[in-house]
Amino acid sequence: MEQIEQLESICKRYDCQLLKNEPLCKHTTFRIGGCCKALIDVNSSELLLELVNYCNKNNVRWTVLGNGSNVLVSDDGYDGIVFLVGKHFANIKFLDDYKVHCDAGVILMTLAKTALEESYSGMECLAGIPGTVGGALYMNAGAYGGEMADVVVSAEYIDENGCLKTVLKDDMNLSYRHSMFSGTRCIVTGVTFQLHDGKYDAIKTEMEGYLNQRRAKQPLELPSAGSTFKRPVGSYASFLIDQCGLKGASVGDAQVSIKHAGFVVNTGKATCKDVLELCEYVIGTVEEKTGYKLEMEPVLLR
Repeated sequence: MEQIEQLESICKRYDCQLLKNEPLCKHTTFRIGGCCKALIDVNSSELLLELVNYCNKNNVRWTVLGNGSNVLVSDDGYDGIVFLVGKHFANIKFLDDYKVHCDAGVILMTLAKTALEESYSGMECLAGIPGTVGGALYMNAGAYGGEMADVVVSAEYIDENGCLKTVLKDDMNLSYRHSMFSGTRCIVTGVTFQLHDGKYDAIKTEMEGYLNQRRAKQPLELPSAGSTFKRPVGSYASFLIDQCGLKGASVGDAQVSIKHAGFVVNTGKATCKDVLELCEYVIGTVEEKTGYKLEMEPVLLR
């Protein structure tokens, strides 16, 4: 409890909110998960740096959460501190030569719409990804043939030793759903994008085309963590799952979407246990019938 009080004192100096025993189901797109010890709604890289160093020094368990769109939280919650990098850490700044700098909490859709208003092109295919720029860079998110690697110039981050650093794109080790940050304790705090001049109407038309495709093909009307399985080499997860007759398969309120087999959705009050049991069944069935071994894409937080 003393550590929570000390964290509250740090937050007060930065005019930042700390919520005790906060349900994490309120902060993930799956709407699943128990409580954390405390959730801190971060509003600056300076605050985040101080919090990380305090927690590391005092052996306080911590993790980072953005929009919660690629996360599955345990029913037991998270026995530690969650740093929420979201709407209070989401400034956008236009630079020279069609560059744009964003705090890590900026939602990709917000960046795409803001770029559209300036007739800046380059974010069209990424607009519908329901994540923050920090989380998207962490996993090199992509859609419709594009990915973060196509538009990123550089990023600021807090390294595993609690130091604020800058890295250029060429040193980020970007590949399919992977970056230098993947699987590490590094935290992306800001990202600079290289966009280019475009025509407002053309950008808007292209962006709306991608968004309409998403609405038509993906179960956006139900809570999920986005695509549930990584794309296996040589095939597509949704094709393999559909081929195995698994559309509509369910455990509790967790269901393989009848609209898009690559999504596991929450049809009501699904638990983390439901989702994991269903995914295990899907993975086992697909491997048995096709030989492909699927991997889950969402990060499990427990």
